[in-house]
Amino acid sequence: MKRLKTIVVEDERLPLLALLQKLEDHSVQLEVVDDCDNYQSALESILRHRPDLLFLDIQLGGRDSIRLLEELRQTIPLPYVIFTTAYSDREYLMSAIKLSAVDYLLKPIGKAELAHAIAKAVDRARIANLPEPTEKMSFKSVNSKLFLMVDDIAGFKAEGNYATLISFEGNHLVLENLLSLEGRLQGKGRFVRVDRCTIINIEKVRSINQRQHSCTLMSQDSRTVEIPLSNSGMNTLSAVLETI
Repeated sequence: MKRLKTIVVEDERLPLLALLQKLEDHSVQLEVVDDCDNYQSALESILRHRPDLLFLDIQLGGRDSIRLLEELRQTIPLPYVIFTTAYSDREYLMSAIKLSAVDYLLKPIGKAELAHAIAKAVDRARIANLPEPTEKMSFKSVNSKLFLMVDDIAGFKAEGNYATLISFEGNHLVLENLLSLEGRLQGKGRFVRVDRCTIINIEKVRSINQRQHSCTLMSQDSRTVEIPLSNSGMNTLSAVLETI
């Protein structure tokens, strides 16, 4: 299984350096792509990198990291979260449980406790990424139920509380919002939400048109579709493609 893309969020320098050093022992399982020391930089980094795993300090310079997760979940499915804190606070522990946190570690973090938490995160990721028995997905439309091969889906565009499914065979209005779709698409190809209104199958992207603010996607049998993008969508898609 691929390494879990990881971000560490800690507002105190010494605990941050200590945790980063300990994580070096787990480089076979984790790829630390960034570390952040405040609420805003964490928010921006998580939205940019879309990590698989997040080590998150409960308090970030007086701001509540639970609120950070609640803000993130309005836009993206939450990564696996391992909370870190200097205090054993029951209220925060209950909040962590409600957010399905992988673990809740007290500082200073011991090597054994850290290894156990990482093993739990890796196990959850392994189970979530087990191959589906079929590559076909179903979607509810206005008067029917659609069944499409994942490979035939180019992307999705938000339509209020619903979405337009863009396939290489045509477009369909489906009765599901982008956040729900993004969750269901995890592990099926490489679907990325590039802006608030657009999900793209990045495996199918063949070109990005800077002048037209769009991208062209191509199927295995050379059918193409063009999907318009916002400025942020163009930037995010370009950044994601550069990391592949």
